[in-house]
Amino acid sequence: QVQLVESGGGLVQPGGSLRLSCAASGFTFSTYVMSWYRQGPGKQRELVALISSTGSVTDYADSVKGRFTISRDNAKNTVDLQMNSLKVEDTAVYYCRTSYRGSLYWGQGTQVTVSS
Repeated sequence: QVQLVESGGGLVQPGGSLRLSCAASGFTFSTYVMSWYRQGPGKQRELVALISSTGSVTDYADSVKGRFTISRDNAKNTVDLQMNSLKVEDTAVYYCRTSYRGSLYWGQGTQVTVSS
């Protein structure tokens, strides 16, 4: 069965960096688009970044462009999110997501807190 497991969240000061990772299993990872979403306190879940199956195409929310970088390793079945210049407003639970055979699959999420 499809499993997505995020890791790498934590507490960081404004201006700091974190790297999130999502380990995928149960499907042919290298043939599917992967994405990162986040849900801040009292907010709706929003798309942060996505990456094509080969990694050649990426897209980002305007709020994170120039600060976040999504990447994937199809040999290791992982997709990462490098987050730099973090802001208080980046505080959220971050989720990994894929769409496989018509169904959406989410990880359990990892908490990122940006605070001084």
